[in-house]
Amino acid sequence: MKLRDRDAIITSMGIIFRVYGYLHPPEGYVCDVEYAPSNIFQSAIPKAFRRGVSDKTYYKFFEDEGLRFIRQKYPQYQVFHEPLQKKIVGVKKNQIKETRKPERKLQKLVKQTPADELHEALLDVLKLVTSATGLKTENFGVFGSLLHGFYHPRFSDLDFVVYGKPQLKKLREYLSEAYESANSPLKNEFEKPNVLEGKKWRFHNYSPQEFLWHQRRKLIYGVYHDAKSGRVIKVEFEPVKEWNEIRDEYSTLRKITRLGWAKALVRVTDDAEAAFMPAIYTVETLKLSTSNSARVKNVQRIVSYVEEFRLQAFQDETVYVEGNLEKVETDNDVFHQITLTRCPNYYEQTMKLARL
Repeated sequence: MKLRDRDAIITSMGIIFRVYGYLHPPEGYVCDVEYAPSNIFQSAIPKAFRRGVSDKTYYKFFEDEGLRFIRQKYPQYQVFHEPLQKKIVGVKKNQIKETRKPERKLQKLVKQTPADELHEALLDVLKLVTSATGLKTENFGVFGSLLHGFYHPRFSDLDFVVYGKPQLKKLREYLSEAYESANSPLKNEFEKPNVLEGKKWRFHNYSPQEFLWHQRRKLIYGVYHDAKSGRVIKVEFEPVKEWNEIRDEYSTLRKITRLGWAKALVRVTDDAEAAFMPAIYTVETLKLSTSNSARVKNVQRIVSYVEEFRLQAFQDETVYVEGNLEKVETDNDVFHQITLTRCPNYYEQTMKLARL
């Protein structure tokens, strides 16, 4: 069985997991838990409700709900991460009942007659993008409620996967032009400041204005003005690696040791992995302050498991970062990195351009 980021795993309990990234132990897959059937989990959050096939009800997990749910009620859905020396949310290969792949689901939707207005809008956006870029439908997939068949035609978003670095480059080039064109039905989701209206902002060192500026230039978040339905539909293009771009780094990783908190000013020297999960930035350290008595002098990488900081910076840009300082030991090297991830100091983490 071969799975990658954004592929879905369904267990015998009906819990739906999403494969997370590309660094997995041999016995299973590191995952996010996304949805659970209503007989084992119910959420008080109104937007969490999902109606599946045969009127089966699911609820989506938000923030750390899924992490707490697994640890408290279904701890068997964890895998042991040897370098970290701890269990993290995941599914062992012998626990997998079913898998769902974004690219296969999209191909089915493309071949079918549109069943509703969202299905029709999906085909229209796909045609618009492929005809403008020369990309093929095989370069895309769908995730979220579209993948699992419990989307709402009037309220759900269009969640695409785009496979491969060259394909992502072409797509972003096209979206950059489309967002600026008066005639394009695709617009940048973050072009208007009121997109955050009514939402509580929790990051301590990262302002809403800074967030909006960074999100706009990522280009993978848009809205589609659908003339047929009259809806403005959110459209997302999630970057996922092609199979030939994936390397097995787990087998060469020996140990990851957390050393404390770090604040740094760094220059990005390589952004080739910045679009994926986790987002990895190779950096040159300009200034470093740590809580660690070992007095680490420089960091080699910034690694972000936080979606807010994916595609956050590009080559030769200078960024300010705060996060967890880690020592990484591999078969061939020892280096330090700052990691942004789900942790008690989640909202104190940041990565942003030093000058906007």
